[in-house]
Amino acid sequence: MTAPEIERPARRKSRQVMVGKVPVGGDAPVSVQSMTNTLTSDPHATSAQISALAVAGR
Repeated sequence: MTAPEIERPARRKSRQVMVGKVPVGGDAPVSVQSMTNTLTSDPHATSAQISALAVAGR
């Protein structure tokens, strides 16, 4: 059995604005900001979290 097709309402047009150097809205891609939660005295763990975030963002 297949799921019924859902009728979605039309998206409303939005205009693009700049938040600093980051475009938001319009056809701009979604921007995500993140932080690490490791001790800065542990550079290996911090680097590993940054690498994991970079891979997840692809």
